[in-house]
Amino acid sequence: MKKTIEVVAAVIQRDGLYFCAQRPDRGELARKWEFPGGKIEHGESPEKALKREIKEELDTDVFVHNYMLTVHHEYNTFIITLHAYLCSILQGNLDLSEHISSRWISANDMIDLDFAEADKPIIEYLLK
Repeated sequence: MKKTIEVVAAVIQRDGLYFCAQRPDRGELARKWEFPGGKIEHGESPEKALKREIKEELDTDVFVHNYMLTVHHEYNTFIITLHAYLCSILQGNLDLSEHISSRWISANDMIDLDFAEADKPIIEYLLK
């Protein structure tokens, strides 16, 4: 039976562009692009998890504006439930500690990047 994980993703917006990051070269999602975030810990709200994860991964404080959508996706080795939230930067420079690359990009240009499957519905949401 596959492990199910519940995660949050920050759709960080600035000047009409969105922040995307490229995962490291390991695991099933090696080198895939994503909206940054991470696992929700037991007893943690999605908003609190998102703030914690972005601080840990990118040394940046974000403001969580609003919930966007939830995506359920089954990968080869696990099942993911991903909750996406629109965010903005309060403080910090989005310093990469776990990702290998990042970009500020328009929703239209995201289709040219190799995004993780669970993140693709977020792009579709942004394009509407």
